[in-house]
Amino acid sequence: MKAAYARQSVEKKNSISIEGQIELCENIAGEKLKVYKDRGYSGKNTDRPAFKKLLKDIDNGKIEKLYVYRLDRFSRSVADFGRLWETLKAHNVEFVSVNENFDTSTPMGRAMLHIIMVFAQLERETTAERVKDNYYRRASLGAWPGGPAPYGFTTGRSRDHTGRMVPTLELEPAEAKIVRRIYEDYMKDGASLGTVARGLTVDGIPSAKRDSWDTVSVARVLHNPAYVMANEDVRLHYQALGARVTSPADDFDGVHGVLLVGKRDRANRKYTSVQDHSVSILNSRGFIPAELWLQCQNKLANNQQLSRDAMGKHTWLTGLMKCASCGYSVTVKPSKNHRYLYCVGRFSRKICKADIKVNLTELENLIADQIQSMLDECPEETVSIPRADNYAKRLDELDQKADRLMDAFAGDATLSPAYLQRALARIEKEREQLLKERKRDASRPVFHSKIVFRTLPLDEKKTIAKQFISKIKLSRDDVEIVWQI
Repeated sequence: MKAAYARQSVEKKNSISIEGQIELCENIAGEKLKVYKDRGYSGKNTDRPAFKKLLKDIDNGKIEKLYVYRLDRFSRSVADFGRLWETLKAHNVEFVSVNENFDTSTPMGRAMLHIIMVFAQLERETTAERVKDNYYRRASLGAWPGGPAPYGFTTGRSRDHTGRMVPTLELEPAEAKIVRRIYEDYMKDGASLGTVARGLTVDGIPSAKRDSWDTVSVARVLHNPAYVMANEDVRLHYQALGARVTSPADDFDGVHGVLLVGKRDRANRKYTSVQDHSVSILNSRGFIPAELWLQCQNKLANNQQLSRDAMGKHTWLTGLMKCASCGYSVTVKPSKNHRYLYCVGRFSRKICKADIKVNLTELENLIADQIQSMLDECPEETVSIPRADNYAKRLDELDQKADRLMDAFAGDATLSPAYLQRALARIEKEREQLLKERKRDASRPVFHSKIVFRTLPLDEKKTIAKQFISKIKLSRDDVEIVWQI
């Protein structure tokens, strides 16, 4: 079906009427057209009744060619038109503008559309750049730049040094009490992100977005510098990490919090380097003492994130088992006398109905026998089981941190030698601890090619299994092993 769209915001003596627009479109088309018309609506937005009905018919595949008198009848925003054109193109709808004299069924018409799309992209990027500039300007002046307030705060407004009302963070007493508990509990002997999260959940304390806490939500609180009563030590901490400190030294008064602005790798849920991030003092007060906050940062930095292969402790098949129905991982829930298999898609995502009844012990025995057969066929030579060695990278990061600290001290006469000495001492302590751990882990077992698979420790079984198996698909009673050889 061929259609025409016409729009007129107000009746003007020198403007062409809706009826006139439709007539010109039908003259070009050479036939009667299905008409969509909006009378009394501006082209500055797309919230128009007939226009929305037209888009719905396009989505349903009812339109094959669309005529308009002029582009501004369709949309006055180049960016909006760019998005609308993507919709037309996705549904193979040809587009004709009578006044501008182009038709996307012709090479010249398509070239005109490409030019328009270039300007649409420019407009979008310019708008995004303005938003970004405004965000960074607010941040550099200490105002809350926008978005939801961190847990423990609400958003409000306060006067800046010029008397203008600007966004700020205001304390939420009940949540702030929980934040203090998180920092204090994390620094207790033997505490981890997991133990802190479980303690909060057991006590029935909801997190910011759900009824329970997990390691991610606890880590988010511990990493956030908005809570710290930032003093010179905090300033030195960020300079040593390579961040750009935009606030003067006098602003680190041991009262106000810190705003850290910069891109974070969203594909990696773990917090990454803050090098090249911007640090500025907020116009809101912190409530976590600087010493406690820095102790937590050091503990977080020393935590070694386990690879997903090392997470499971109930079977060496962890990470390989997948639900044949939904594709999500299958995990183990042990009871006193049995290990049950659960589909994550069913019990966590609520998108699957798979009820897996496979006996895990029988599955392990079956795969162990097959792996052993393949190992027995290996040639007579000495081999070792590889283990990831992250110590060199972490030691190098500490060296770089110390170098940046020295550079910051050399370039800033306001930095106290006492602060520098304390910071370097902390780095050296971390380095000594890493060297001890590295020496302890250096003695890894070396095996002859005739490995007895069943006698290996759990982590070494995982390593070997991953070399042989791509994945294991599980359904109710069936198993499909996808080998890599």
